[in-house]
Amino acid sequence: MEGSKLYVGNLSYSVSSEQLKELFGQFGEVRDIRIIEGKGFGFVEMATQMEAEKVKKDLNGTQFMGRTITVDEARPTKDRQKGRGGPRRY
Repeated sequence: MEGSKLYVGNLSYSVSSEQLKELFGQFGEVRDIRIIEGKGFGFVEMATQMEAEKVKKDLNGTQFMGRTITVDEARPTKDRQKGRGGPRRY
């Protein structure tokens, strides 16, 4: 794992940042939490790579708020225009 930012999938739509901070805070310092509204996933940034690896190992596939969550290393964002076939033609 290269970074300390984690993807968290299959979240309950009612989950709050405070609830995620409480869960992930058991493994170290939580630097940032971003929940994508209405999509059931979010991102949690831990203070160190070592903490992120421990969270991934210990929480991936566990139950949280009645759902089995997925915890994995977040992938870098891609330029959203790439792969769309070039400029728009009218």
